[in-house]
Amino acid sequence: MAEEETSTRPEFPLGRVKKIMKLDKDINKINSEALHVITYSTELFLHFLAEKSAVVTAEKKRKTVNLDHLRTAVKRHQPTSDFLLDSLPLPAQPVKHTKSVSDKKAPPPPIGTRRIDDFFSKGKAKIDDSA
Repeated sequence: MAEEETSTRPEFPLGRVKKIMKLDKDINKINSEALHVITYSTELFLHFLAEKSAVVTAEKKRKTVNLDHLRTAVKRHQPTSDFLLDSLPLPAQPVKHTKSVSDKKAPPPPIGTRRIDDFFSKGKAKIDDSA
């Protein structure tokens, strides 16, 4: 009998998922079973999203998945569209370069939120604006 072996370990690092979960101030402790469920759910969701994006890419006869393909895949699946479409960046529009990109400063995130980039940047000291 050729049975398919299923891995008991998730592909995402559990420690990283736990750190991301703890970014929510309402979460104090995380049960190991809950951590595994969230990790597997995330893997399944990303696998689903990648498959749907690949279908759109193939329909458009392209070889590389881009943001437009991802947005189309999200729009086609209503439950995903309800919560994810607003988080995806808008399609790129032609930019008129009057100033260099380094001269522009990104707008601060809304009050009470943090950028995910800050979480993943290791070893960088936080710059205090009051100085």
